[in-house]
Amino acid sequence: MVHCVAKGRDIFLRNIEEHKQVLDKTLALADVVAAAAETMSKALAAGGRVFFCGNGGSAADAQHLAAELSGRYLIDRRPLDGVALHCNTSAMTAISNDYSFCDVFARQLEAHGRKGDVLVAISTSGNSANIIKAIEKAQNIGVAVIGMTGADGGEMKDIVNVLINVPSDSTPRIQEMHILVGHTMCEIVERSMLVRGI
Repeated sequence: MVHCVAKGRDIFLRNIEEHKQVLDKTLALADVVAAAAETMSKALAAGGRVFFCGNGGSAADAQHLAAELSGRYLIDRRPLDGVALHCNTSAMTAISNDYSFCDVFARQLEAHGRKGDVLVAISTSGNSANIIKAIEKAQNIGVAVIGMTGADGGEMKDIVNVLINVPSDSTPRIQEMHILVGHTMCEIVERSMLVRGI
C-alpha cells in the first residue's frame, strides 16, 4: 500500500512538472488568444453566435465553454449566444445514422450557422475528420474559425482563421491548456461586452 501511494505521488509530481513546462511554452500564444477572443467578441456584438465542437474530452471543453458564454463566466451580464454542437443527441444520432459521423457537426452548422458567426473547433491532433469537415463547411458559409489544437496543428492549421496550437504532443497537457485558453477567451469576451455596452 505504501509503495502504491509513493508511486501515485511520483505520477502526480511528474504530471505537474510536465504541465508547468507546457504552461511556460503556452505563454507565447498570448497575442493569438487575444485575437481569437476579439473575433468572438465582434461576432457576438453584431448579434452572431459562437459555435463549439470537439470529440471526447474536447467535446466536454466545447460544452463547458459554451456554458460560460450562455450563463456567465465571472461577470453578471446578459447571456451570450454560445452553442456546443454535440449537445443535441437526436441530431447527432440521426445525422450519424442517416449520413455519417463525419457529418455530425458540419450538417448542424449548415443548418444554424450564418455569415458573421464563429466556430471554435477543438481537436488535440488537429486531424479529427468530423472537425475538419465542420471547418470546411464554416469557411463555405462565411463563419470564421478558431482552431484549438496541439503542437503542429495537424490538417486544421491551414484551414482556420485563427490557430491556437498548444506547444505539446501530449493529449492531457494540451487539454489542460485548452481549458485555460478557453476560460481566458471567455473573460476577454465578457470584458469586451461591457466596454461595448452590451
